[in-house]
Amino acid sequence: MVLLVTGIAGFIGTNFGYYYLNKYDNREILGVDKLTYSGDINNFNRLKPDKKCRLRFLKGDIADKTFIDSIFRENDIHSIINFAAESHVDRSIQGAQIFIKSNILGTFNLIDCAKQNLLKHDKWPDKFRFVQISTDEVYGSLHSEKRFTEDTPLHPNNPYSASKASADLFVQAYCNTYHFPGLISRCSNNYGPYQYPEKLIPVVIQKALDHQPIPIYGDGKQIRDWLYVNDHCSAIDCILEKGTVGEIYNIGGNNEWSNIDLVNLILSIIREITHDSKVNTDLIRHVNDRPGHDRRYAIDATKIKTQLKWQPTTRFEEGLRLTIDWYIQNQDWMKSRNARQK
Repeated sequence: MVLLVTGIAGFIGTNFGYYYLNKYDNREILGVDKLTYSGDINNFNRLKPDKKCRLRFLKGDIADKTFIDSIFRENDIHSIINFAAESHVDRSIQGAQIFIKSNILGTFNLIDCAKQNLLKHDKWPDKFRFVQISTDEVYGSLHSEKRFTEDTPLHPNNPYSASKASADLFVQAYCNTYHFPGLISRCSNNYGPYQYPEKLIPVVIQKALDHQPIPIYGDGKQIRDWLYVNDHCSAIDCILEKGTVGEIYNIGGNNEWSNIDLVNLILSIIREITHDSKVNTDLIRHVNDRPGHDRRYAIDATKIKTQLKWQPTTRFEEGLRLTIDWYIQNQDWMKSRNARQK
C-alpha cells in the first residue's frame, strides 16, 4: 500500500510520517515536498534503517502538473494526504500569489491528475481516498461562545485562509461532480516538534531561550484552540481509514488559550526547566496588531469523536512540556532553520 503524502518535510507532514510508519509495518509512504524554507527532508534522519526503505522521497512542486501526473503514471497510489501548503498568515498578507499557486492550484492539480489517471469507466478504485488537510481559519472569527462546526459557513479573513477555503471548495466540487473520494479535515492550531520557528509557540520558545524580546500582537487576548501534533496525526489516520467520502471533519484539542496567557505559561515552564530567572514576562513586547487578525477560533470536534471514535490523548500542559523540551534539545535545528530563512 503506497500512500502519497505531500508536504512530507514540513511540520505536520514530518510528524505524520513518523506516526504512520511506526503504526503500520506493511505500508509505504511516497513523500513529496518542494523543500522551501520550512521543509527539510533531513527531519527523517532518525528513522531506523529498517524503516528507510518504506519512505521514498521525491522533490517537486504540487503546482507543477507535469510532475504530479508523472507520479500517478509511475506509481500505484493507494491514497493521498495533502499537507502541502503555504501556511503562514503574515506571509500571505505580505504577498498572496504563492499561496494561490501552492494552496489552490496545487490542490487542483492533485485532484485533477487523480481523476485523469484513476477514474476508469466512471469508477474510482475501491479503497482510494484523498484527504485534504485544511484549517479552522476558513471559518473566520468567532464572535460568540459557540464553536465552529462542520456546518459553519466559510468566512476567511486573510489571504491564507481564503486560499485554503478555495482548495476545500474544489475538493467538494469534485466530490459532487465526479464522485471523487475526497474528505476534508479542519484542525485547530497545532504545536509540537519540528514546527518551523515562525509560528507562535516555537517563536516564543526560541526567543525566551535567547533572552530576546517576544512580540505579542495587540493586547494578546486573541484566543486559539491548541492541538498536539501527534493527536492530529492520529485523527488524520482515523479519517483516512474510517471516514465517509465527501464529509468534513473538524479536529480540535478543546484547549482554548489566549495568546498572552499561553506565552506566560511557556515562560514559566522554560524557567522551571532551565532555572533561568531571565526568562520572565519582562521579555514580552506588545506590537501593532496584525491586519485582519481573527479574535477567536474554537473547534467543535463532536462529529469525529462520535462517528469515528477519535479522541485526543495528550493533555495540553503535557504536550507543551514535551514540545519545549524538544526545542531545548534541538536548538541547533532551530538555528539552522532560521539561517535558511535568511
